[in-house]
Amino acid sequence: MGLSSLTDEARIALDNVYEYATSLGAPPLRLGVTGLARAGKTVFITALVHNLVHGGRLPLFEPWKSRRLIGAELKPQRHDDVPTFDYRGHVRALVGDRVWPESTRMISEMRLSIAYESATFLGRRLGRGRLDLDIVDYPGEWLLDLPLLAKDYRTFARETVARARMPARAEIAGPWLAHLATTDPAGPADEGVAAEAHGLFTGYLAAARGDGHALSMVPPGRFLMPGDLAGSPAITFAPLDLPAEGEAPRDSLWALMERRYEAYKDVVVRPFFRTHFARLDRQVVLVDVLAALNGGTAAVADLEAALAEILACFRPGRSSWLSGVLTRRIDRILFAATKADHLHHVSHDRLEAILRRLVEAASRRAAFAGAEVDVRAVAAVRATREATVRRGGESLPCILGVPRAGETLDGSTYTGDEEIALFPGDLPADPEVLFADLHAEIRRSRAGNPDVEAAPEVAGTADPTADADLDGTGLSTRSLVPDMRFLRFRPPQIERTAEGVTLSLPHIRLDRALDFLIGDRLA
Repeated sequence: MGLSSLTDEARIALDNVYEYATSLGAPPLRLGVTGLARAGKTVFITALVHNLVHGGRLPLFEPWKSRRLIGAELKPQRHDDVPTFDYRGHVRALVGDRVWPESTRMISEMRLSIAYESATFLGRRLGRGRLDLDIVDYPGEWLLDLPLLAKDYRTFARETVARARMPARAEIAGPWLAHLATTDPAGPADEGVAAEAHGLFTGYLAAARGDGHALSMVPPGRFLMPGDLAGSPAITFAPLDLPAEGEAPRDSLWALMERRYEAYKDVVVRPFFRTHFARLDRQVVLVDVLAALNGGTAAVADLEAALAEILACFRPGRSSWLSGVLTRRIDRILFAATKADHLHHVSHDRLEAILRRLVEAASRRAAFAGAEVDVRAVAAVRATREATVRRGGESLPCILGVPRAGETLDGSTYTGDEEIALFPGDLPADPEVLFADLHAEIRRSRAGNPDVEAAPEVAGTADPTADADLDGTGLSTRSLVPDMRFLRFRPPQIERTAEGVTLSLPHIRLDRALDFLIGDRLA
């Protein structure tokens, strides 16, 4: 996929040379953190930094385990034109107010300086080591925009319209599709028609991403989080139902939409790629697997397609000192299934296995290019504890936590201040149980709809069975884990020492994630 021009590559190389020279030969490690909506990007970064700064328990983080980790502190970031990640504000929300911080809507970054002792005798003789870790936080929806760089407007429109007509999306896309049916692409360029089409299309994207559907393929990403571009022509366009051949007539609605689509790529997508994405060394992709499972086969298939698109955008490859000077390559990619604290620990490995199954084909491509890929189930901030509850002579592995105000389950509505015991259920031990019918359903849903790009191959030998939630061609929207129960919990009450010092945020497997992402750079 050609995402960059020779001019872009030259500018990236010059910037890398400058950074290498001004860093005295020790450039910072740039870690990208992204994920699709509500996957927990803000919480992940806040917890990672809080545990390093406050000396949290990280027993599977090798520098901590070997007592070589000296400490970490915040430092001014390098780029003054990029918003600073509001670490202190997010800590106040989590620790003081016990509320989850607002989700990522714009790019931000911060720098953390980590002091450590070398693992080698020679290194220790040379004194303490230091790693400057630049953490770049950006919405995953922006990442899904990168493939647009390799697509013209006709291709984008054809694929998007075909996807909207699929049964899993047709209902929520109904108002936009109805408007589309009455719109003549060859008609005059009318600003009112363009604005109305954009509004209806954006409403469809918002509904697709909502809790009721949990769909992941929702480009263009800036339509849902326009920021300071709200109302600008560069994001006031929409796909049209175009003829298979021919060019846009002059001064037509088609020509207007096509011009604005190209402006979107030039004004929004290319600067993000060149200025931020192409300069990353390591990458974390956070995934709310549980939401997709609860959304049914349609949501899982959509998530798998989104993950394949995301990984195809990376610049994977093994780094060397020379490549670090001239052009960066992402050499480690971590996919993390978040919200593991919503499950009993018995299901943590199973959650990990499901995500590994979702990304296995795409991760093999990245590994072939020289990048290391890992998968983890994590809870950056653990909001629950575990307990065993006896009921009817049976022992149930439960989680204990305080549901957020307004959460409902089994007819009960919670106020946000009462701890409850919840038996969440178990994920299947074999992830293939969940994927057995997925491939067959994908093929059935896309039969006769060749404009939608083929989904990644999904193993499975079982024949598709009748499903009340299928219309004969569509994917199921019924939960794949109907026996499981999910609640959203408040952040935990953080313990304090006798001296009043706040302890670090509790987590699940954050230390394993850290060890993969930066452990080798602290050797």
